[in-house]
Amino acid sequence: MNILLTITRWIVGLLFIFSGLVKANDPLGLSYKMQEFFEAWGWVGLHDYTLAMSVLMNAFEILAGVAVIVGYRMKLFSWLLLLLILFFTFLTGYAALAKNENGELIFRSCGCFGDCIPLSPDQSFLKDIILLVLILFIFKNRSNIKPIFSKPILNTILVFDAAAIAFILQWFTLKYLPVVDCLPFKKGSNLIVQRQLPPDAVPDKFEYKFIYEKNGEAKEFPLTALPDSTWKFKDRKQVLIEKGKNNEPKIKDFNLITVDNVDVTDSVLNQQGNYYLLFIQTPDGLSPTDEWIKQASTIAVSKKLTIITPQYEAVVNLLKQDAVLSKLPVLVCDVVAVKTAARAVPSMYKMNGPVVEGKWSGASFGKVD
Repeated sequence: MNILLTITRWIVGLLFIFSGLVKANDPLGLSYKMQEFFEAWGWVGLHDYTLAMSVLMNAFEILAGVAVIVGYRMKLFSWLLLLLILFFTFLTGYAALAKNENGELIFRSCGCFGDCIPLSPDQSFLKDIILLVLILFIFKNRSNIKPIFSKPILNTILVFDAAAIAFILQWFTLKYLPVVDCLPFKKGSNLIVQRQLPPDAVPDKFEYKFIYEKNGEAKEFPLTALPDSTWKFKDRKQVLIEKGKNNEPKIKDFNLITVDNVDVTDSVLNQQGNYYLLFIQTPDGLSPTDEWIKQASTIAVSKKLTIITPQYEAVVNLLKQDAVLSKLPVLVCDVVAVKTAARAVPSMYKMNGPVVEGKWSGASFGKVD
């Protein structure tokens, strides 16, 4: 029994540590996933708190994983683990079942392992069911778990070191971009190719239902068996009959639009040689006197630089005091696409045609080239 309990603790602990580290590499990714759930539930007022919640949850996963392996305060952490896995199982179960009015899943992933290891809602739910069984076993035998080290201070140091590492890692990634970039905009990606459907894409299959009315009775008919002229047409609806596979591009809604509403995406990405893209998701919290603005201005003197943002007027106003940046073209892009492309505000890309050659956050603009 003790051997089985030890093995179970290590499996659960390592999974929690791995899950926490993967998401700590990109806490904004989990924050955006939380916002998806809150939008589905109508809790948009919580959007301002999702980043803090993401940081705390990632840190707790790592801390709890270390605690269960070390055997640190198991009466407390067995309860916390059980509550956490019950919460996760509810979320993944909801993601696996929630569908829109067309019968399509609302969530394509739950973000359990971030963007590095995307799992379908069904896979995530199954994973949490298995973890729930393992944690229930640990919970039942929590009184039999002894700390690894006989000196309590050593166990405490390990757990607190794990918490410190979790917070330091997330501070670093929020300031300097993820350590491991798993997004489709990563270094080396061809953005034109990523915007296209995969070669093996299988499209969704739909059929149309036509609604006709006669003598106050409404009835649905398929396209192959429409009624005679005594019936009056009322409506038509599209019904998904077979879900396709791999039928979405990895990069969606990355369309670069001028202030005159002209799509210039292809002309921008097909430029020859090197050029630079400056992403500013939002000017909130930014100031015209920020150091990154001076550094970006210096870069723009000798480099071809284009600014991309979902908030045109606000960004133009932010940069109007800089003699160089205020004269650069500003293109509008979908906010979700910019959030995916630029995990820091602001971010800069070095491009070679459609290929990403380098990425920097505002804290590293001084290191560009």
